[in-house]
Amino acid sequence: MIDVVEILKHWYAARNLSEIARGLGLDRKTVRKYVAAPEREGLIPGGPPVSPEEWARRVKLWFPELTDPRARSSVNGEIARFHEYIGEHLPVNTLATIHQRLRDDEGLRASYTSFRRYVHLEFSREAALAQVTVLKDDPPPGQEAQLDYEYLGQWLDARTGKRQRVWAFVMVLSHSRHLFCYPVLRMTVPAFIEAHLAAFSFFGGVSRRLVCDNLASGVLRPDLYDPRLNRSYRELAVHYGCLIDPARVAHPKDKPRVERPVPYVRDSFFRGRSFASLKEMQAQAARWSLVVAGTRSCRPLGGAAPHALFQAVEAGTLLALPARTFELATWHTPKVAPDAHVMVGGALYSVPYRLIGQRLRCAHDRDRRHLLFRG
Repeated sequence: MIDVVEILKHWYAARNLSEIARGLGLDRKTVRKYVAAPEREGLIPGGPPVSPEEWARRVKLWFPELTDPRARSSVNGEIARFHEYIGEHLPVNTLATIHQRLRDDEGLRASYTSFRRYVHLEFSREAALAQVTVLKDDPPPGQEAQLDYEYLGQWLDARTGKRQRVWAFVMVLSHSRHLFCYPVLRMTVPAFIEAHLAAFSFFGGVSRRLVCDNLASGVLRPDLYDPRLNRSYRELAVHYGCLIDPARVAHPKDKPRVERPVPYVRDSFFRGRSFASLKEMQAQAARWSLVVAGTRSCRPLGGAAPHALFQAVEAGTLLALPARTFELATWHTPKVAPDAHVMVGGALYSVPYRLIGQRLRCAHDRDRRHLLFRG
């Protein structure tokens, strides 16, 4: 019933059906179904103010079936199959994430509205309260970006004829909600760094603070106060003058602005599409980030388009890109053999005899140039 009241409030505020459907994540036919009742009674958008209590009273009269959620026994029965799973994940994940995973992995067909109603009906008040999210104020423009990896699905590589698993690196600017998607086939350190470089190029600058997940690609040791970052990731942060601030382990609400768009990225960009190559997929993802995700009606922004807000407010506040592009260095720690040689990247290198038995720190770029040894 609460959702229907929300639909009617938007309709009464003179928003058209398409805007309401996009803003609330509903089908346009669903919106039309519920606004037909007040239209039959002669209500006109933009009329005298109507309180939420009055809307709730009218919805009970127009749609009495909504006041008894247990009447939807078939839907509840389908959700009830995952009762134990829901109980286990409630303390850790948001309702939206649990629903998305059940939908994608287990074939749950119930809508998110029905799922949420079931959870609040069947679980204790404490479990429901655990899902309450206190909205934080948006950080100032240019101050923060949130990023994450998410599994998109399988892609048929036409060149090899094999199916490949695809992940998406997603970076979202917290103030404008402008996002960038970069598909990868491996969640390695080079892929992680390359995704950052592509994102910085896409936005034309760098946020002062990057909130990332605790992936081994970037964070070697998660810690609230002193996380240990991958060396290449630390060097990237120094090069661009930004702060790396990893989220806490198993706390998706530390980076909600990137967690929420991930299902949208999977559904809108990836599903049902074919790509000739990974390079084409990455190019299409950049274009989609600009012309589709960038122009969407974003509910937290009051229906404004993220790219428009980015251009107007945030673009000029980002840290400028350095004149020199960051070069990724791959680090190794080989042990010097008795013959005074070390093996790095499949090649042997000679070192002074006095280093026999010691471990060295070695770095080289992707072309095996600029090999550097450090004790």
